[in-house]
Amino acid sequence: MKHDSRSAEISAHLRAAARGRPAGHRLPSSRELAAAFGASPVTVARAITEVVADGTAYTEPGRGTFVAARGAHHAADYSWQAVPLGRARVDAARASRLGAYGEASDLPLSWGYLAAELQPRQVLQSSASRVVKRAQAWDMAPPTGIPELRRVFAAEAGTDPEDVIVMPGGQLAISFVFRTLGTPGGPLLIESPSYPGAIIAAQAAGLEPVAVPCDGEGIMLDLLEECLIRTGARLLYLQPTYANPTGVTTSPARRAGILALARAHGAFIVEDDWARHLGLEGSTPAPLFSEDPDGHVITITSLSKPAAPSLRVGAILARGPAGARLRAARLADDMCVPRILQETALELVTSPQWRGHLKRLRTALISRRDTLRAEVARHLPGASIAAVPLGGLHLWVRLPGSVDETALTESAGRAGLLVGNGAHFFVDEAPAPFIRLSFGSASEPQIREGLARLGGLLPRQN
Repeated sequence: MKHDSRSAEISAHLRAAARGRPAGHRLPSSRELAAAFGASPVTVARAITEVVADGTAYTEPGRGTFVAARGAHHAADYSWQAVPLGRARVDAARASRLGAYGEASDLPLSWGYLAAELQPRQVLQSSASRVVKRAQAWDMAPPTGIPELRRVFAAEAGTDPEDVIVMPGGQLAISFVFRTLGTPGGPLLIESPSYPGAIIAAQAAGLEPVAVPCDGEGIMLDLLEECLIRTGARLLYLQPTYANPTGVTTSPARRAGILALARAHGAFIVEDDWARHLGLEGSTPAPLFSEDPDGHVITITSLSKPAAPSLRVGAILARGPAGARLRAARLADDMCVPRILQETALELVTSPQWRGHLKRLRTALISRRDTLRAEVARHLPGASIAAVPLGGLHLWVRLPGSVDETALTESAGRAGLLVGNGAHFFVDEAPAPFIRLSFGSASEPQIREGLARLGGLLPRQN
């Protein structure tokens, strides 16, 4: 059944359930509707939006959907919006999973942030408590960030603080760089598979993502050169260290080749260094930015990943006219990252507890990674993991060719399991069925339970 007809069926069911009921009566939950109709969370959400729009119901975040008072709303007609809006840029299906962490009872087998018990919450709480007592914490911060925090980011990359722009998290930083340095309608080369948030950021900026395959050493240089020549692209998005979703770290030879191609073609490399503090084995390679004195590399980093998702503090590192253009454009968005957040982040990363947190985090993530690998082998027959990641948060799992990853992940969602649909990590068609699983978001007991349940959803082999 098509999503549109399924959505209409669910909305009709909700209208029938509301008929004759008093205002405030609770209607079936999203989870109940998904299970009853075999529908995805996106389809259920679309149906609920329809009945809210026509005045049948209203929603309260965290509580549910309820019957609306009669006559409280009129049946709105939004059809006129189709003409001024034009075609949607962003792939709604791909975007629907970003930031969607499900309900409290769900098992987060794919999620880009640390589980609560792995976050340095005690240090964050004490840091924030000290910061809020300072009168200047409520003042406006400089558009590019407070000097002390810029120095911290600069020291990690071996650059000048003037090259640093503090940003409200890595995702907004990616979008901002694409909008500021990209040309609407122009190409953006992007390794494949890649982070879905970068793909939708490119779409939102009006760029045309062009996939360049990668292997166990990173993006493939011959295909990258071919795409640079064919498309004339001057913007390339890469994750050289612990890439999401594959976990691959670009080899030294590939890194040198990427920089050589950028110089030869006058291109910018947007380096997403999201996992800088999430190295697990060996030393984490220096950012590509540190090997490029001529301003080809623009690096994005974030503290949300090794600390907590609501610590929306990251940075852009950029040199030359590109850096000047980014600094000038910064005011157009939100003036500055709130000083109170910046000072809390500064307190965290300069505290004696920060290094201890990272050390404990490494130990915990290695254990969870290894548990997840073992459970994949135990419960997903025929699945394979090409490479064991030396850092980051994710495992990239190839499923047997007979498995439909979209059907599997939707079934998992209805069963209370959050699993990453591999199709969302490709710009074009996926070459095989994949899922992304994460070892930073679930405890080891949750991993064991979740993989056992996920294995039970796989089609039986004859």
